Amino acid sequence: MSELTESVQQMISEFAKLPGIGRKSAERIAYYLLRANKGEAMLLANAIRVVKDKVRYCANCFNLAETDICEVCRDTSRDQSVICVVEQPRDLNVIEQTGKYNGLYHVLLGRIAPLDHVEADQLSIDALVRRVKKGNFAEIILGTNPTVEGDGTALYIMNRLNDVKIKITRLARGITTGNELQFANKEMLADAITERQTVK
Repeated sequence: MSELTESVQQMISEFAKLPGIGRKSAERIAYYLLRANKGEAMLLANAIRVVKDKVRYCANCFNLAETDICEVCRDTSRDQSVICVVEQPRDLNVIEQTGKYNGLYHVLLGRIAPLDHVEADQLSIDALVRRVKKGNFAEIILGTNPTVEGDGTALYIMNRLNDVKIKITRLARGITTGNELQFANKEMLADAITERQTVK
């Protein structure tokens, strides 16, 4: 018979569903919250509620936003002729932290990964193609992760834009193959942006 109450077991089970959180880590988080005073615990609960109520995907680029259009898309000082295509909002944030890029973005919300049952039509690729064809862009930077799935996604996007007269570049390969942008050294990522290579 378990010493844990049903509600505590439920909380541990929910934490264990989070990426990178195993059963032991879930138990540590649960016991931390049980020891915390009610006010501290409610701050976390309220932060989750607010995020779920307020945060949405930008109608333009699919970045995280609290209004229809995200802060990056609203910033008229940014270079409106360049789009950097990334897999997730966290990748956008990592590139922003380098301070070496001042263009626009398009967030795919994933990558094509047939083994994980993720197909192209589940991503925002169609929206990207429409945006590029409708806009007046000079360059698209394919900033997908240097993994098999990321490279496959970049190739798929290039094929979809084959009939569009636009320069397409890829981040330079200073980033180790198989790595992800979120784990890349900021200086190395800055070099990868600056030294990006033309692929079309």
